[in-house]
Amino acid sequence: MRILALGGPGAMGAVAVRVAAGLPGVTEIVVADRNLDAARTLVRRLAGTGGTPMRALTVDVTDDAALRAALDGADVVLNTVGPYYRFGMTVLRAAIATGTHYLDICDDWEPTLRMLDLDGEARAAGVCAVVGMGASPGVSNLLAARAVRRLDHLQDLYTAWPVDVSGSGDDEQLSDPDGRPDAAAVHWMEQISGDVAVVSGGRLVHRRPLLPVTLAVSTGRSGTAYTVGHPEPVTLHRSFRPAGEAASLMVVTPGTVAYLDVLRRDIDAGKLTNETAAADLAKPSPLRTLRATAGAVGRKGPGSLPPFFAAATGSRHGRPVTVLARLADTPGASALIDDMAEATGIPLALGLAQLLDGTARRPGVHPPETAIDAERFFLDLARHVPALPGGDGPLDGVAIDVTPIG
Repeated sequence: MRILALGGPGAMGAVAVRVAAGLPGVTEIVVADRNLDAARTLVRRLAGTGGTPMRALTVDVTDDAALRAALDGADVVLNTVGPYYRFGMTVLRAAIATGTHYLDICDDWEPTLRMLDLDGEARAAGVCAVVGMGASPGVSNLLAARAVRRLDHLQDLYTAWPVDVSGSGDDEQLSDPDGRPDAAAVHWMEQISGDVAVVSGGRLVHRRPLLPVTLAVSTGRSGTAYTVGHPEPVTLHRSFRPAGEAASLMVVTPGTVAYLDVLRRDIDAGKLTNETAAADLAKPSPLRTLRATAGAVGRKGPGSLPPFFAAATGSRHGRPVTVLARLADTPGASALIDDMAEATGIPLALGLAQLLDGTARRPGVHPPETAIDAERFFLDLARHVPALPGGDGPLDGVAIDVTPIG
């Protein structure tokens, strides 16, 4: 199949292209970006790593004619152009119109809802679209699926990802090489401001972000994490119907969450835009730092929570339990989580692998947990990260802890 990698030269797109080049069934990869030089550079860099033909193409996703022309020549599009609250619907609509299968790493909850609403159009067009196939969402959804399957009744469901703790990807840049805030940082500001979607009392509701949630996810693993806007509560609510609470959480230190809360207040007050807030995050201002220092007092920290996990509470065989699903404690898992480009790009390519061989090619718009075979995914992930399984741990690198409540 011919693959169009939109935004392919970006950090996460480049990883996906590298892995996709080694997948069976890929006959050509077109690396497309509005920056043709960047696309050509990636093609040259990967030219000697495999036999899959590649070429570069200029595409600006805001140019509908150019976007559809590029999609017309592809069987599948990997869309890593963000932020998705601006560009997600644009690319998915064009993919459906051209009959092109679609995968992305959308991490904004609002466009996720709108894209899921295109399910009927995608089915009519015979297009399979998987939305949010990265680290979080993506791996987090599949960990959640593994946890939920251990329960007879689901009450609460949380997914969590690290910010400034071990496993937070400290090498991730908040600015592009030209000094502008990158799309991930702008997205982050969107998701810590306004109201975000969470599940409460079994219903999807809107709450302000950065609210503390204290969890005991297994014996010896407890602490406080903070809510953030993300697609997981939206899609997991549809897929598994938790009867209680569900949210996406950041595992973050009190000082950082206090600074994010200062930015949140200023965005909501109209003093900052997402772009200027992202720039401030990259280079914190003295006044906001002072405000955050005062705000950090009394905030609880992450304690002994794992950096990246899904935790489900409910009942099993009539007894209340918590099920924790996480990547096993190995050097391979730590290295993967520490590099968010790898942690996001590899899952996108492994989702593509299931679409290529027909495992995940059901027409419609799907979240990862309903489209991707979780057991196979984690086995494939372990093969791409050889150090992931460790010692006597699970062969697929996923640790499942079931802990009685009370």
